[in-house]
Amino acid sequence: MTPFKMERMGMIMEPKPGEPTEVEGVLNPAAARGPDGQLYLFPRLVAKGNVSRIGVARVLFDKAGDPVGVERMGYALEPETDYEMAPDGRGGCEDARVTYVDARGHYVMSYTALTAQGPRIALALSVDLIHWERIGLARFHPYEGIAFEGVDDKDASLFPQLIDDPNGQASVAMLHRPLFAGTRPEEKVEESHRREPDLNRESIWISYWHFDAKTYESKSRNFVAHRRLACPEAAWERLKIGGGAPPMLCRHGWLMVYHGVQEKPGSTPQRRNLAYSAGVMVLSKDRPDRILYRSPEPVLAPEDPMELQGAVDGVVFPTGLDRRDDLGQPDRFDVYYGMADDRIGVARMTAPDALPDARAEPRR
Repeated sequence: MTPFKMERMGMIMEPKPGEPTEVEGVLNPAAARGPDGQLYLFPRLVAKGNVSRIGVARVLFDKAGDPVGVERMGYALEPETDYEMAPDGRGGCEDARVTYVDARGHYVMSYTALTAQGPRIALALSVDLIHWERIGLARFHPYEGIAFEGVDDKDASLFPQLIDDPNGQASVAMLHRPLFAGTRPEEKVEESHRREPDLNRESIWISYWHFDAKTYESKSRNFVAHRRLACPEAAWERLKIGGGAPPMLCRHGWLMVYHGVQEKPGSTPQRRNLAYSAGVMVLSKDRPDRILYRSPEPVLAPEDPMELQGAVDGVVFPTGLDRRDDLGQPDRFDVYYGMADDRIGVARMTAPDALPDARAEPRR
């Protein structure tokens, strides 16, 4: 059992009838508190042909402070640049995560750009969450013979504070999970036998963007140092683990809500039945490559009808986290997540007073 208790609060956003930019789904929102203290979501809006935009919506709360709906406010990003468009006219800005990076004084959005070569991590900046300036695609130096550049990559999120890289240099740190060939869930599920995960090719990584006022102003986006964080361990994440909501401090360290994929009973070679679930890690505040706690089972798995049936059945996909300091409840975290790649739900999670398992081991 996991001590991080999760309680569903319901669906708060779904495709708007008659809205062509949402006809194929509203899902996987970033979440961030604006300068005005309001909470904003940045959902992926999917038009016909799987063309995605990143929207902006203000969260509406009831008198108790619980989220109950949203007010749409337009778009943060639409596919416009060459790295967001494919030659056939399709394209997309997908699955944003938004973090306020203290050292820069900016919100930084990491999102998936659907390039002609495949999905890549792109970055954008804002001071108000409404107006966004693109930086471009993230670039990666190799690490011990592992080439990240030119590899499909998704589900990236940044830490809000500078983190020392392996050499002790203050850096902007990013979590991401490169999609090396053969490591997608749909590819792994075809294997005829279970094998041990490839640590280099199936892990969540922390990569470091060296912070320097001059290079940041010149919009350098080179991630030059890397560390493996976590690979699949439990049955519920055997086919894949990947990023979720951006890490946020709790009383124990960096709280990280991530996703895992498994094959469910009843799956057949003709019809694979996969389940995307959410789990929790707590990382050391000073050394976030050290895992202090990892939930042995999901904190949220697809069980609700709106999670079991949709554009993609059986999906719970966490992408936004809101610590409820505004209610004087710093141990409460509202988790915003995609429901079956079709709608957006929210669940309340409470951090425990103590962690049951102090691992404190770096994942190399």
